[in-house]
Amino acid sequence: MEKKKSKLIIIEGPQGVGKTTITDHLRNIIPYTNLLRLSGPNDSSKEGLKKVVKYYDGILKFIESMENTGMNLLFDRTFFTEEVYCRLNMKDYSFTKYYNKYLKQLSKLDFNIYYINLYLSNVDNFKERLNREGKAKVSYAEFSIKSSIKQQDMYSHIFQEVCSYWDSIVAYNVSTDERDIKENLKYIENIINRELIHIG
Repeated sequence: MEKKKSKLIIIEGPQGVGKTTITDHLRNIIPYTNLLRLSGPNDSSKEGLKKVVKYYDGILKFIESMENTGMNLLFDRTFFTEEVYCRLNMKDYSFTKYYNKYLKQLSKLDFNIYYINLYLSNVDNFKERLNREGKAKVSYAEFSIKSSIKQQDMYSHIFQEVCSYWDSIVAYNVSTDERDIKENLKYIENIINRELIHIG
């Protein structure tokens, strides 16, 4: 019998869409799953690009080293977020050359790869989400809401690119405010268990 591939699960989306809740849940219900939360080096200068590239070179080598180990990898953000920030001119450098390199490397890895983009179908819900305890402070919440909406649009654009060009990556766009949390968690579980038809 052919050995099952390990799962590589990437959860992306702007602040406030529920990445923490969903990744914590998946970590607990999928056996042999390691959860990694990535933010990347906090340096938006051109010098910061060198740090970012070194960082993600290391992450990709680590992922490759975990092929065929029987362990699953679950990421709360990866280099997709870095590309979103750069496309929105939030960094003083372009990351696209490296983003394309990492995406190509990702697509060739010996995992069952799931890329799940979370979003809010009603952007007005960002206000409630970002004002919750532990989220954006009131003094800059309005800025964070506008930023999250811009980020969401860019994540959506990148999601469409992944669907169009990378057949080896199972990609889903999931709204986190159209269902209650339990329904959403079950829906995403079903995606990971390949019980849903891939519709992009």
